[in-house]
Amino acid sequence: QVQLVESGGGLVQPGGSLRLSCAASGSIFSIYIMGWHRQAPGKQRELVATINSGGSTVYADSVKGRFTISRDNVNNTAYLQMNSLKPGDTAVYYCYAWIVDRQGVSNDYWGQGTQVTVSS
Repeated sequence: QVQLVESGGGLVQPGGSLRLSCAASGSIFSIYIMGWHRQAPGKQRELVATINSGGSTVYADSVKGRFTISRDNVNNTAYLQMNSLKPGDTAVYYCYAWIVDRQGVSNDYWGQGTQVTVSS
């Protein structure tokens, strides 16, 4: 059994910062990709950022230069540092991971989601 647990969401004023964390636990052999997606009300879920096991990153154009994704491979944790937040960043943020478990089975896993609200 593999679980992703997120933390760090909340309410912040425009221009402020938040840091999201996503910890993977369970029967994990290897984590190839960790990342974040978000879904705003009435919109489709969209990719925000991903990072692979080698540290290569991908960002949505809308967050480049403002968000930074990183990961701690020892503790199976990913972080999303969000700076210069805008009201348009308001959404539920979901952690994502592509994991191979100790039985050699690979699957996509999702966290429960954490609300980020940017408002004055």
